Amino acid sequence: MELKNKRLSKQEFYAQREEVLAQWPTGQGVDIQAGIDYHKNLPVHKVFSLKLGAAKAAGETLIQPRAGVALIPQHIELLSYLQNEGEADLLPTTIDSYTRQNRFQKAQEGIEESVKAGKSMLNGFPAVNHGVEGCRQIIEALDIPVQVRHGTPDARLLAEITYAGGFTSNEGGGISYNIPYAKSADLTKTILDWQYVDRLTGMYEEAGVPINREPFGPLTGTLVPPCVSHAVAIIESLLAAEQGVRSITVGYGQCGNLIQDVAAIHTLQTLTDEYLQKYDYAGADVTTVLHQWMGGFPPDEAKAFSVISWGSAVAALSGATKVIVKTPHEALGIPTMQANAQGLRCTKQVISMLRDQGINADALKDEKAIIAAETRCIVDKVFELGEGDVAVGIVRAFKAGVIDIPFAPARANAGKMLPVRDNDGAVRIFNPGDLPLTSELRDFHKEKVAARAKVEKRDPSFQMVIDDVYAISKGRLVGRPY
Repeated sequence: MELKNKRLSKQEFYAQREEVLAQWPTGQGVDIQAGIDYHKNLPVHKVFSLKLGAAKAAGETLIQPRAGVALIPQHIELLSYLQNEGEADLLPTTIDSYTRQNRFQKAQEGIEESVKAGKSMLNGFPAVNHGVEGCRQIIEALDIPVQVRHGTPDARLLAEITYAGGFTSNEGGGISYNIPYAKSADLTKTILDWQYVDRLTGMYEEAGVPINREPFGPLTGTLVPPCVSHAVAIIESLLAAEQGVRSITVGYGQCGNLIQDVAAIHTLQTLTDEYLQKYDYAGADVTTVLHQWMGGFPPDEAKAFSVISWGSAVAALSGATKVIVKTPHEALGIPTMQANAQGLRCTKQVISMLRDQGINADALKDEKAIIAAETRCIVDKVFELGEGDVAVGIVRAFKAGVIDIPFAPARANAGKMLPVRDNDGAVRIFNPGDLPLTSELRDFHKEKVAARAKVEKRDPSFQMVIDDVYAISKGRLVGRPY
């Protein structure tokens, strides 16, 4: 199929669907109309987009964890605990690594091993293997909305089963679930596969069933400049809207500098609205999500709680619609449900305390102007490269290094651009590579890095980048040499 940003016709959609559903036996249990009917019988308090919309209107920030285990009873127990003891507003179902790679036979073996061991032997919930009825058990056992969170380059069957199973939100996209996650996945194919997911979402929407879609904002998670993650979020939103998606949540991974992070959430909302309106998708409802620090965590729990609290403060002061919460066990591996609940309660407390406070308006205004200018440079160049078609432009932009995600494993990614913190801890660009920034913007970043280097009495170098990657896990924001 030729790549272009154009809504799939019924013929094009159904030409793929038979092959998609045949990937695993549970696919034969999927019926779109039955799924639509099931959703229409869900109470409104279980619908993700409705809860997000109400929070946005009220100026509230909702909290959501990450969580998933192999077996249905244990998964229900885990999510129920996070709902009741963690006071979560929204719930996840994190999908296991085998399902993310469509290795359903290995996921099945993981289920069987989990039954024998009496504990989860997978790092998430194998939704495809559990099928529509298994997914519905999850939805019916809980009192708040549940989202599918994964990392799947080809999520077509996963979307079919989870949508029919009653999930009302789905994270991911053709860029954000390829470049940060996969080494050799073909970018053109992942964009096409996610057009299928978005068209399926649009079909539910057109039948009166709102399903929220959320591009994965943090990308590689560490020191990603706001303009890069914003550009990807905006582009994936445009792709989703073309296929009929109407509820879109754009995300951003916390970088650590309060002013920059708040400015990033503000500009993410305004720029996404701007581009959706510019390209005639004004009917889409955009909300925002802040991901708490995605890099290394201190192993000490008290220090870890400080990192969580700082992310909570950003979420509250920026007015993000929701925040994805970390746990005090991030440095140790998969957290216990008790630790997960602790992170949620910590976040909720900080958000409540900061809800009516603000920050310096002048500094915020300046940072927002920088982020907006940089993001427009990238997104507009993607459209130029695609000769007006953003889908075509994506592939050409990655080839040209116009979009370049730091530390990504994908071969399709240029890997030239390098971020670094300035003297105040804001993420700047050490090496812009081929990002299409103006000379003024390039000079801005160069001056910011030079000012830090002067304070630290060293030349600007790659060592600064390395120092910054590990800084927070060592108790600092900026990776100082002393």
